[in-house]
Amino acid sequence: MPAAAPTFPLVPRRRLIGLSFGAMHSARRGIGSDVAGSREYRPGDDIDTIDWAASAKLSAVRGTDEFIVREHYADESPSVVALCDRRRAMRGMPEEWGWLSKARAMRNAVHLIADSAVAARGMAGYLDTAGGEPRWSPPRSRLDVAASGADDDLFSAAANTLDRGVEHLVRHRRAFPGGSFLFLVSDFLVLPSHETWAALSGERWDVVPVVIQDPLWEQSFPEVHGISVPLEDEATGRRRIVRLSKRECLELRTRHELRFAEALGTFRRQGFEPVVVSHSGRAAVLGAFLEWSERRRFVRHGGLA
Repeated sequence: MPAAAPTFPLVPRRRLIGLSFGAMHSARRGIGSDVAGSREYRPGDDIDTIDWAASAKLSAVRGTDEFIVREHYADESPSVVALCDRRRAMRGMPEEWGWLSKARAMRNAVHLIADSAVAARGMAGYLDTAGGEPRWSPPRSRLDVAASGADDDLFSAAANTLDRGVEHLVRHRRAFPGGSFLFLVSDFLVLPSHETWAALSGERWDVVPVVIQDPLWEQSFPEVHGISVPLEDEATGRRRIVRLSKRECLELRTRHELRFAEALGTFRRQGFEPVVVSHSGRAAVLGAFLEWSERRRFVRHGGLA
């Protein structure tokens, strides 16, 4: 048998309210593995839920036969959508020039997100606006990533593609309820509008920005003064060869590092813990998502953010 695809745990910010019989703990009482509390037995309760040790203690105190049952949080099936930024600039610079391949990093991220949803007995969906209109695959038990468009080379979406994608999801909220995971996959060199952030907060989705940026050229900037280097326009993706001075390199480094820090700060002020993808290989992408899962667990268990 082929080895199972690597996955990461989907750790929600809050308990889910979704489909029963999944692998994640919800806010509803029901069939599950996570204990919600105890109460006295009522006619019709499942005998398997009786806490015999607690029942014996209460019976000894009262001198009568008493029964205590355990209530559990229902296990839920998570609904997950990857909304991908397919602007021309997300095609990225050629890897042979030493740049991060954003397209490959995106493909690996989408496959990993879909595989992780399936591993959690959930449903995965996909959305982009690369062709001008939404390419929308609603969440289902096994997403055909290739058929969804995630594997193709179509990068022609408008600069406001994330805004348009969120608008589409708001219109289709019945297929994508509150509590669902929404992974926004982008370099975030073009940020969503204030209206989009407000819509994301209002829908109660579990939003996860997946930031795909080159660690050398976009999160910072190297000392390349005096030589000709290829650069790309952040909005259009058009390339040009430039020769920069030492001062210009320093200004770009300062600007890029500040931009990166401000973007992460914006996400966290919204309550969205980002995944930062700085390398395109599968192992590196998986590592970034595993780090995100561990941070989520740490915060949910009372650690410091």
